[in-house]
Order: sequence, then structure tokens, then C-alpha cells
Amino acid sequence: MTSHLPPSPCFLLEEKLLRRNLALIKKVKDEADIDIILAFKGFAMWKAFPIVREYIVGATASSLWEAQLCYEEMKTKAHTYAAAYIPDEFEEIMKRSSHITFNSLSQYDFYKDQIEAFPDVISCGIRVNPEYSEVEIDLYNPASPGSRLGVASAAFKDGLPEGIEGLHFHVLCESDSYMLERTLVAFEAKYGHLFSQIKWVNMGGGHLMTKAGYKTEHLVKLLLDFKKRTGLKVILEPGSAFAWQAGDLHATVLDVVDNHGIKTIMLDVSFTAHMPDTLEMPYRPEIEGASVNPSTDGHNYRIGGMSCLAGDYMREYSFEQPVKIGDRIVLKDMMHYTMVKTSTFNGVKHPSIGIRRSNGEIDIFKEFGYEDYRERLS
Repeated sequence: MTSHLPPSPCFLLEEKLLRRNLALIKKVKDEADIDIILAFKGFAMWKAFPIVREYIVGATASSLWEAQLCYEEMKTKAHTYAAAYIPDEFEEIMKRSSHITFNSLSQYDFYKDQIEAFPDVISCGIRVNPEYSEVEIDLYNPASPGSRLGVASAAFKDGLPEGIEGLHFHVLCESDSYMLERTLVAFEAKYGHLFSQIKWVNMGGGHLMTKAGYKTEHLVKLLLDFKKRTGLKVILEPGSAFAWQAGDLHATVLDVVDNHGIKTIMLDVSFTAHMPDTLEMPYRPEIEGASVNPSTDGHNYRIGGMSCLAGDYMREYSFEQPVKIGDRIVLKDMMHYTMVKTSTFNGVKHPSIGIRRSNGEIDIFKEFGYEDYRERLS
């Protein structure tokens, strides 16, 4: 379907902005001579993968289905990491993976014989926990000393098990290169004695290199210095950086509710169903033509979702003009960690998915119907 106005509601990717991000990511990749791969947990809009493949090759998967998506739509085998692997799925994961990273030594020991017997070469790694992170929100901080994610350094006093070729850590969340620099100090202090036994280090995601103000030249120097110092191959797997500020969620005002002087715009989208990170993180999305701060001079409204959850709303925004039923509302920067986490809670209609091409035309790839809701539940 091609048009010049998206349906409502709709997740709409902007091709020009996606290409801008991809060009910067490729520049960092080339200048630092590293691998940067796409993390599907942050951006998995596979209809855009042909564009992504023009700039980078490779992706990271956290499940069999993500590995299958990588193999079929990114046209390459995945760098696969899962907190725990399901035995009945592991053979299919091996078929679709070039790298497999294990969350524990016991998981590696359980699957080691299968990997050794597999006809294709798979590079194995172990996720480690540097026990250092500056992420302040516990929900997104995997580096606490008691975390279930990654192996603590005490387990490696006698070195690595035979067959392990890489170390993986992931402790950043929409972070800058200076946080990575401080993290590397902790990582090398705890795990540097293992570097002579491995070939690669995967520094995980959270590298928000496409955000305005990010010092990419510092990131490149940091990575070049690490490679020179260690002789190791470096892999980064950002999610948010690929689609950062590259697309929005377009919605329509269904009603304006006024109770006790508090006005709430009711939209045809839901924060809990379609934008769960806004409640989990929490953060407030920008809205086109509105300020996140209430104003004595403007028209202040809460932004309400259409589900029955009492907390399905954002606190007051200020608009220059009164908001009316039928008005379009554009919630900014909704392409990363959004579509991958949506649900059909309450049976609310899932937003369509599309892209605005560089020539201004809009292609709608997916429109959801009742069958999509029904078939999830059986």
C-alpha cells in the first residue's frame, strides 16, 4: 500500500533518518575497524533490513526466532546469546548462528558436545559480569553482583574452558563512549588475564552513537587503543542507535475528558500496549507541537491511552492551541525498543507499520486485524 498520509495509528519509519544513522554507524565501524551488528531486541523491523544491509552485515539474536529472522531476512548467520537455551531448539539455533555465547559455564558444558559434533564451525563465547555499571534504573542494569546475567570473575581463576573463543559483556543503556571507557577499566581489571586465551570481545549494546553530542571520535580512539593493546577483535551490538529518532508513532484524538479541571486527551494508542518503555523506564516521549512542561499560557492536557489500565497515561503536556477530537498527534522517536515490545492487551488495535521513503511516499507494510489478536490467544 502506497500513500502520502499514514493511517492511524501507525509506526512510521523515516528512510532518510534511518540512512543518516546507518551512515554514521558504518563510519565508526570502518574507522575503528570493528564489527557493528544490529541487535534485534532493539530494532527488528525486517522490511527495513534491505536498507540496513547496504551499510552493515550481521545481527545479534536472543532466541531461536530472532536467529531465524536474521538468517532469513538479514541473509546471514546470527551472533546468538540467550540467558538460557531450550534443548529442543538448540540444533536449529546452531544452524542459524556463527557465534553462540553462553550465560553460564554450566550451559556451555551442557551444549559443548553438540557444538563440537556440529558440521559447521561455531565460535563460542561466555558472557561475563564486570560488576560495574552506571545505569541508574535497576530494570535495565544487568551488572549487579548478584545478577543472573553473566559469569563473575571468580569462576575464571584457572582460566577459560577449552573451546571458548570470546568474552561478552553488556552493561550500558543508551550510554556515551566515556561510560564505555570507565566500563573497560573494570572489565580489563577482572578479565584481562583471559585475553591471551580468546579471539574476540563483544562489548554488547547501549552505545548510543547516533545521539546528538555523542563523541564518535572518542569512541573510535578508545576502540583502536583497546585493539592495539589486546590484539582482540571487537564487536558492538547497539539496538537503539540504529533507529534513534528515525521514526514516530502517529495517533488520533478520540476524546477529550475533563475531570476536576484535569483535561486528558484520549488517543487511539496505548502506552502500556504500544509504548511500554514509557511506563517501565519511565520516560516521557516528545510530542510534535507540544512541550513536556505544563504552561500557564498554553493548553495543558494529560495524554491518555485507550486501555483500561488506570496508569495508561502521560502527565500533562502544553499545547499552543486547544486539542480537538480528530486531531492527529505524533509521538516522537518510537521505532527502537517499541514495536518489539508491543502487545494486544485489552484487544486494542495494534498500530500499522510503515516507512516514509526518501521521495516522501509512504509504504504501509502491515495492518493488523482481529485475526492477529485472536490467533495469539487460541
